Amino acid sequence: MDLGLKGKCAVVTGSSRGIGRAVAEALAREGCDLALIATSTSNVDATAEACRVHGGRVFTYGVNMGSFDAVQALAAQLQADLGRVDVLVNNAGVTRDGLVMRMSEDDWDTVVDVNLKGAFALIRALARTLLKNRGARIINMASVVGIHGNAGQANYAASKGGLIAMTRSLAKEFGSRGVLVNAIAPGFIETDMTSALTEEQKESMLGDIAVGRRGRGEDVAGGVLYLASGLSDYVTGQVLVIDGGLRL
Repeated sequence: MDLGLKGKCAVVTGSSRGIGRAVAEALAREGCDLALIATSTSNVDATAEACRVHGGRVFTYGVNMGSFDAVQALAAQLQADLGRVDVLVNNAGVTRDGLVMRMSEDDWDTVVDVNLKGAFALIRALARTLLKNRGARIINMASVVGIHGNAGQANYAASKGGLIAMTRSLAKEFGSRGVLVNAIAPGFIETDMTSALTEEQKESMLGDIAVGRRGRGEDVAGGVLYLASGLSDYVTGQVLVIDGGLRL
């Protein structure tokens, strides 16, 4: 099925590995030109090479998404290189897990700055470009933890819950201009972030997943393609949960 994404310009933050890389490769296969963002360009080189085989333009950027000024400079470069932005996927995220009584200010600030403020800063900096481009899409990568919470992840849950609330607010703010804003809330997806869990923790989680397997980056990428394409022309302000039935 042709999703109508060929020639579109897509920006994917946190695209060096895991979900971000799967999303970037899926968009590349559909014919998108890509801007791939990670903490350094060397981190995203492998993703870029995998995307270039599909023939589109691919630009890479190394940026600290927790720095407001750095994100503003990034946005200016994106507009110069791409010319426009049709799809913005805010996927960059970090964790600094711990119980609240042991969580430092730096643990809190780092997670909220990258996961929430970084997404806000990039949307804000690209707002005029996006609003001029009727039909543009913003897709924010949240988490089921942002909906249900999780012990030991107060900072992460707050950042992802804030991302969901921001998504709904911006859907109302941008809707009249034809810009659709949605979020995806993945469950237990096999990434470097979840590899830190013990085997006992992984097996315990697996027992709660209705489909009986852990998720893959490609599972989430399919949701991004849906929200980026014309299949979702009447969908905005929504949170697409992709968790295999973890939270039923």
